[in-house]
Amino acid sequence: MSVLTRDEAQLRAQFLDVHRYTVELDLTTGDETFDSRTAIRFTARSDGDTFVELKPAELRGVTLDGQPLDPESLCEDRLPLKNLTAGEHELRVDAVMRYSRTGEGMHRFTDPSDGETYVYTQMFLDDVQRVFAAFDQPDLKAVFEVSVKAPAGWSVLANGVTEHRGDGLWQAAPTPPVSTYLVAVAAGPWHSVRTEHRGLPFGIHCRRSLAPHLDTDADEILDITRACFDRYHEKFEEPYPFDSYDQAFVPEFNAGAMENPGLVTFRDEFVYRSAVTDTERQTRAMVIAHEMAHMWFGDLVTLKWWDDIWLNESFAEYMGYQTTAEATRFTDPWTEFGVTRKSWGYDADQRPTTHPVAPENVDDTASALLNFDGISYAKGASALRQLAAWLGEKDFLAGINAHFTRHKFGNATLADFIDSLASATDRDVHAWADSWLRTTGVDTLTPRIAPTGGTCALTADRTGSRPHRLSAGLYDHDVAEEGRLLLRERIGLDVPQTAPQPIGKRPALVLLNDGDLTYAKIRFDTASFDTLRTSLSGLPDPLTRAVVWNALRDAVRDGELAPAAYLETARAHLPRETDLAVTEGVLAFAAGQLANQYLTPQDRPAALATLTSLCRDLLRRTEDGDHPGLRLIAVRHLIDVAAHPETIAAWLADGTVPGGPELDPELRWRILARLAVLGATDEDAIAAELARDPSATGQEGAARCRAALPDPEAKRTAWEAMFAGDDLSNYLFTATAQGFWQPEQADLVREYVARFYTDAVAVAARRGPAIAVAAGRWCFPAHAVDAENLRLGEACLRDADLTPALRRTLADRLDDLSRALKVRGEERAE
Repeated sequence: MSVLTRDEAQLRAQFLDVHRYTVELDLTTGDETFDSRTAIRFTARSDGDTFVELKPAELRGVTLDGQPLDPESLCEDRLPLKNLTAGEHELRVDAVMRYSRTGEGMHRFTDPSDGETYVYTQMFLDDVQRVFAAFDQPDLKAVFEVSVKAPAGWSVLANGVTEHRGDGLWQAAPTPPVSTYLVAVAAGPWHSVRTEHRGLPFGIHCRRSLAPHLDTDADEILDITRACFDRYHEKFEEPYPFDSYDQAFVPEFNAGAMENPGLVTFRDEFVYRSAVTDTERQTRAMVIAHEMAHMWFGDLVTLKWWDDIWLNESFAEYMGYQTTAEATRFTDPWTEFGVTRKSWGYDADQRPTTHPVAPENVDDTASALLNFDGISYAKGASALRQLAAWLGEKDFLAGINAHFTRHKFGNATLADFIDSLASATDRDVHAWADSWLRTTGVDTLTPRIAPTGGTCALTADRTGSRPHRLSAGLYDHDVAEEGRLLLRERIGLDVPQTAPQPIGKRPALVLLNDGDLTYAKIRFDTASFDTLRTSLSGLPDPLTRAVVWNALRDAVRDGELAPAAYLETARAHLPRETDLAVTEGVLAFAAGQLANQYLTPQDRPAALATLTSLCRDLLRRTEDGDHPGLRLIAVRHLIDVAAHPETIAAWLADGTVPGGPELDPELRWRILARLAVLGATDEDAIAAELARDPSATGQEGAARCRAALPDPEAKRTAWEAMFAGDDLSNYLFTATAQGFWQPEQADLVREYVARFYTDAVAVAARRGPAIAVAAGRWCFPAHAVDAENLRLGEACLRDADLTPALRRTLADRLDDLSRALKVRGEERAE
């Protein structure tokens, strides 16, 4: 598939005005393809040539102003439109299109639980052409009128309200002007829960097999939806711009969700089949708020070109967390952001592939797709949070509302956004943008405390170039309770400082960025670090503890804190932790990157034993049933780090953990996967579990378990399924990859390390960007922390013909591998 360049898009936008699409989709023609007929009304501003994008299985016919065009002229998914005259035109395209199994274009899924089939579109970033012919770029907005012929018993969802007109024909109301990538259709025998709010129809939808689980959570989901909708109408002066608000939870979705106007699609893992923690429910609430924010920032006002994708995602990320905190029962989502989400940004920003939040050189759509990362989301949201703190919430929202008023139903750039903010404040927003949005890397802030006449003064030393507005927390030991710290004061600082800040007598702990309002790595002075080793769990606020844990994580990754020291700190303080997000974040890092990559194979068993003891402490502490979320986290991680099968095998046989919880499908598959790694189960047990849970999630669990079996034939079968054929859907591909590599099986899979670098190149070229990213992320042999793996990877980057998606993902994974080698202190072989 050809890529669209920025220059081509600019020329086409200067040449065309696109008015209206009439799209007719027929989903009754078979399991492999569907029919797509499109009429596009547009105006050429002058005489000239252009093209329309289309990726058909068969192009049956094309007419331009009633005159036939040669279907054979289609080349690399572009249909040339030559010798256009200035004025209005109508293009009609009749094509047969392929369904997708990779979550791109029109994805088709048959539910193994009941045999029902569902389809949905994912048009982002340039996959409209997999569904219908289009001038596929964000700044050629148009009205879309979509009709769908669907099988009997199906319902059809779209951007606007849909009406069934008989004989399976569904008609969607015309949209306001929207970008091509935001058009959406979802069809199937949906289970729906409908209501109305502020005169608009609201609905939530899922597969029929998930109906009981959606019904259980319907009140919570709809309450959050209504609360966020109302809060945004308090913040934004422009009313919600579409005629309805549907949220469809769809299968095998690659992203978390997609902001299609009036029809947001979510991965249906958000319909919980098994027990979850309140942090996971908070994440679902945040994603609901995030996608709703896009209705204004992204849908009402859309980027002009993909270099401004951060404007969409950073804004929605910031608003998602902030509005969740303001409008729902989840009042502390910024703790989860600080301990989990923000580290995604920090990691991405320290790799060779880093880029500014607002990059200037996004030359084509393939390059743009690579920037949906921790920088565009987490770093960008952190930057906006810093901007709101610097401007003040009132001026920040005034600038946002000016932006919506100026550009509604149109397109805008970073310059437009900054001009709108500048109109609401006397501060130099343009200089702020240059410092924060056009630069790369992470600043590091270190406290320096100097005595001054019997008291002390604080200077925040900065390595980097950005200005920071932050709080410094000063903490003293509580004389009444050992190990507890009391907040003396939070001092506002603007870094760089004009002079040291007096702080009185020396505190036991000085914590820069207390409250987590800026984006920077934090270091500690010696006395403060000594305090944290004994009293970290005694800090009163979970967000403060999140900042500290993130700083310790950064120090491990930078080689400044030994992994063993991090584990010792976790062992000492996590059993007393009360916050779910902090507990999960620390355990995930310790059991993942730290145990599996940063520690040597010789040191790993001791680390797993430490983590097992830690989880057992959490289980003992939660036996009274008052902390089910903490207990669930402990159970999950104890399963994942089990070095011996006896305990977890007994849980599986009994169907429960002593003292609870009872094993639901998620925990049963988790235990079985770990037993597979340990060689303590077999194909018969996996097949029996799949018979017990034949759902899509069960299919994925079985694929993961089978790939994890320590058997040469199981490994060969899994490898061939991923790389020799194209039958695996995106989710089954990922599940198989997740099971394949296991540190305990390094010798067994050694031959596949080198094979990865040839087979991944081929499958990425053959199956497209979604599978390329999955192959680079999940099929990469991350457990093989050695110089030979790094050498093979770098040779692949240097010599192989890689797709852009695989090149970027592989470069990131190799940087992680190089970092792990440095943390271990291992010299690289030349």
